[in-house]
Amino acid sequence: MLKFHKSLLFITVLACFIAGIAFKSINRKDVNKGLKSYYTSYFPVGVAVGARNLSGQSAEFIVKNFNSITPENAMKMGPIHPEENRYFWAEADSIVSFAQHHNLKVRGHNLCWHEQTPNWMFKNADGSEVSKEVLLRRLKDHINTVVKRYKGKIYVWDVVNEAIDDDSTKYLRNSQWYKICGEDFIIKAFEYAHEADPEAKLFYNDYNTERPEKTERVYRLVKSLVDKKVPIHGVGLQGHWSIFEPSEQELRNTINKFSSLGLEVQITELDMSVYRWEKERRPKRPDESDEYTAELQQKQAEQYQKVFQIFRDNKDKVTSVTFWNISDRYTWLDNYPVPGRKNYPLLFDTNFQPKQAYWSVVNFK
Repeated sequence: MLKFHKSLLFITVLACFIAGIAFKSINRKDVNKGLKSYYTSYFPVGVAVGARNLSGQSAEFIVKNFNSITPENAMKMGPIHPEENRYFWAEADSIVSFAQHHNLKVRGHNLCWHEQTPNWMFKNADGSEVSKEVLLRRLKDHINTVVKRYKGKIYVWDVVNEAIDDDSTKYLRNSQWYKICGEDFIIKAFEYAHEADPEAKLFYNDYNTERPEKTERVYRLVKSLVDKKVPIHGVGLQGHWSIFEPSEQELRNTINKFSSLGLEVQITELDMSVYRWEKERRPKRPDESDEYTAELQQKQAEQYQKVFQIFRDNKDKVTSVTFWNISDRYTWLDNYPVPGRKNYPLLFDTNFQPKQAYWSVVNFK
């Protein structure tokens, strides 16, 4: 009987040893597998980039993990069209060229926004405010020039960005676009983009779209566009979220509500802050720590796991997911809205290594 027990123990230990080797082998294989590979049958996985990311380690990392890219700033109106008769194409061209060379999709971002619009767009030569007719003509010229330059190379454009007011008691943001043109600037932007590239898909893009009061206002806008037969194909949920929000029900409701209009839904600027959402800048408090604790890592992993489960459950509605920046080495949330505060919102750490949150996103059946 003793010999039997020893034999059984030996077999058990041997089995565990073999299983351990197999497990390590699987882990090594998984580490070498790019993020995009896990979602081949679901949707493209993208990332926001700048020209600085297109060489060396970061370029290799992009090609391995993503099959779609979005210019983080290079195609916004201010950077690409700083003066009325001058365009700056170099950075945007390099991003599109990189994408074509590596067979990556490109999301164009963006054609009309209340921020990063050059002042000349709203002013006459004498400094006075332009008329509605002049502003719409300038908008058309801009969209026509940019969209036609990349026609056939960019499959979707964020046409109008963040037109809904931050004040929940108001509807459209009281931007210069709205003050001069009213709601027509939104309608015309979509029409101009469609005219410039009839094959490109056109999206309205905004943040906090999962908060019920804002969901309703964004829905009101896009439904009005659909009802008016404006060429709009989808809604971009920016996905600047945190470990505190959105709830599962809020996100599911938002996806269902917009898709009920026959529109695609794309997650366009995804990150998961370890701090509560704030928009207004403020100084860092003396007692405020930016340590990335084990507890925060766990909460972030759980939140990422939850939202990606929802994305997978809605793969017939969610047609793309794009992260806003590559890794925690650099993120737009560093120093914003709190100067001197580090954030850790992405799936890869400052050394481009997978975090706990990464494994929560890729370990699914």
